[in-house]
Amino acid sequence: MSGPELSGGIDEAGRGPVIGPLIIGCVVLNGEGREKLKDLNVRDSKRVSPKRRALLEPEIKKYAIEWGLIEISPKEIDVLRGRHSLNAIEAMKVAEIILTLESVPEVIYVDAVDNGADYYKRRVLDYLTSLNNEFIIPEIVSEHKADDRYIEVSAASILAKVERDRIVDCLKEGYGDFGSGYPSDERTSRFISEIIRRGEIPEFVRKSWNTLERGKQMKLGEF
Repeated sequence: MSGPELSGGIDEAGRGPVIGPLIIGCVVLNGEGREKLKDLNVRDSKRVSPKRRALLEPEIKKYAIEWGLIEISPKEIDVLRGRHSLNAIEAMKVAEIILTLESVPEVIYVDAVDNGADYYKRRVLDYLTSLNNEFIIPEIVSEHKADDRYIEVSAASILAKVERDRIVDCLKEGYGDFGSGYPSDERTSRFISEIIRRGEIPEFVRKSWNTLERGKQMKLGEF
């Protein structure tokens, strides 16, 4: 059974870290592109080694009809979280990247971040309408673990992950190895504790994260 002529996939990288940006990736494929990426065994970025992701990135870009990335900086995340949940922010940015597309996919697969996949879809649709009420909205399929089910989403996941890793590696060149950037990472935790102790919080750290607030409270408790 043949799939749609053009189909898109959207996924993110860097949702949970206290360090670095959140990247939203989008990939649009035709039938030939889908087959090429299946032959390359493109899978969700979490199931692919960093070296393999780096090799797949140019191949995905080569076979995509169109691809795009949106970088949401820690500062923008902090500002938006004053008014919106992280899930709402992602839905907003998913809508924004859909509106940048020059191609017209018949369907766009989205990896749902809300507990209710249909609710997340409604969020995306609402933002699309509010941003451009004349936009002809393609079919939106919102599912949990869409990055495991749809090669378009897997490809978007890889592009987003490679881009975020590239940015994080650049940060490490200037600030040293702070680990993965996730709060559960011991090296990241030590780095956060040290910058709080110095009182110098760089712009690439998400100040609205509970990890940072807990660290500040612990510092106050020392006096």
